[in-house]
Amino acid sequence: MTSTLRPASVAEVEKRPGRWLALSVLVLAVLLVAVDATVLGLATPFISEDLKPSGTQLLWIGDVYSFVIAGLLVSMGSLGDRIGRKKLLLIGSTAFGAISVLNAYATTPELMILARALLGVAGATLMPATLALIRNLFHDPRERSFAIGIWGATASAGTAVGPVVGGFLLGHFWWGSVFLINLPVMIVLVLVGSKLLPESRNPDPGPWDLSSVVLSLVGMIGIVYAVKEAASHGPSLEALAAGVLGAAALFGFVRRQLVMPKPLLDMRLFRNRGFSGAVLADLLTVLGMSGLIFFLSQYLQLVQGRPPFEAGLAEVPAAIGAVAAGLAAGRAARRYSVRAVVSGGLAAVGLALAALTLLSESTGYPLLGTALLVVGVGAGFSFTVTADVILSSVPKDQAGAASAVSETAYELGAALGIALLGSIVTGVYRDFQGPAGTPAQAHESLGGAVESAAGLPAHTADAVLSSARAAFVDGLALAAGAGAAVLLATAVAAWFLLRGQKLEA
Repeated sequence: MTSTLRPASVAEVEKRPGRWLALSVLVLAVLLVAVDATVLGLATPFISEDLKPSGTQLLWIGDVYSFVIAGLLVSMGSLGDRIGRKKLLLIGSTAFGAISVLNAYATTPELMILARALLGVAGATLMPATLALIRNLFHDPRERSFAIGIWGATASAGTAVGPVVGGFLLGHFWWGSVFLINLPVMIVLVLVGSKLLPESRNPDPGPWDLSSVVLSLVGMIGIVYAVKEAASHGPSLEALAAGVLGAAALFGFVRRQLVMPKPLLDMRLFRNRGFSGAVLADLLTVLGMSGLIFFLSQYLQLVQGRPPFEAGLAEVPAAIGAVAAGLAAGRAARRYSVRAVVSGGLAAVGLALAALTLLSESTGYPLLGTALLVVGVGAGFSFTVTADVILSSVPKDQAGAASAVSETAYELGAALGIALLGSIVTGVYRDFQGPAGTPAQAHESLGGAVESAAGLPAHTADAVLSSARAAFVDGLALAAGAGAAVLLATAVAAWFLLRGQKLEA
């Protein structure tokens, strides 16, 4: 593999006119995905009340998007390298907006799960294309680092805009409105992007191998489903069968890539220690954070009784910290070192999650807000630098596939985090001891307990809610502790794996 970690030639640092305007279009796509991911958490209590999903269905609604997108990212990133990244981005954006309407008007838990899965198919086209286009727009390493910082900062800003806008919509309209906010962003992206974005592709990509696509999809979904089922219901033949099928499919995928003259994913990329270390750090970081993030909105609304808009504002410090850190990350990594910035950021996130093990029903906002701010700063430094390392480690022609590997780490980490840490919360919650006459629905989810309590006598309702909220907080604190352990271990691993790594000068 030809390394790009070398002094750039004059041709390579030639600055494309209009590159910053083109970047503004790319960040719209990032905003689209970030807003969608965050508004789901806010809307979950309302979806639970309206569609009445079981606890397992609620987890599927939360993580099926990540399952599908993780299975298709590598294939879609490779497809963009072949047919053109701009073309794939515009097609995917159009589909993302259209399928958002299906999410908004879902009438059953099953239809909602299907809509989220289809949205994952569309979403798999967006993020790899944006990073790959940045790699081809910005040849100057320092400009590219800053562009990646803006890309990451926009994703973080989307996590702030999503809850605030979503909270406002949930306070005035029905829950489906939070998905319809994707439409205006999609329309602007497609109209403006068709004019401003340059097309780029691999000049000699080879065919898009459908067998590899199927193997990648089956392998990812099989592995994640097995982990989810084992974590939720314990070991079973069904989980074992899914895990074996997934492992066999991934083994077949890797073998096929090694013998193909033009593979979908060049497995030699993983020989680069910086590339592999950055991907692993991203996966474990998201895994450690995602369970907490998924349940935080429920804690703010259903435990502390905050209205949706206020719950959205309460999560803003994380986004502010991530935006500030993302914009400064490239400079910090060049002044100090890649491993110092990444490991330091991950350790900060781990310590903040450890502080959240002290959560109670009456925890004041200073502790929660400070912890979220530190989580944002640490994640902003880490994710921005690892994305830069990943893109700098590969030739431009393979930028789509490399970006897809990076995004696969995010999505796989999110799916596994929701499955594993989410199952900790759900498992602790389901065992709460309610008074006599507590409906079975109350044990499925906290939203189900709130809805059940509305039809009970006042004294019984208060007892049910008190027990349910206490159990939910206990589960959330336990999940935060597990996440902290994962983040601190990842910080140590990143210190060794990223030894000697430097951003291009």
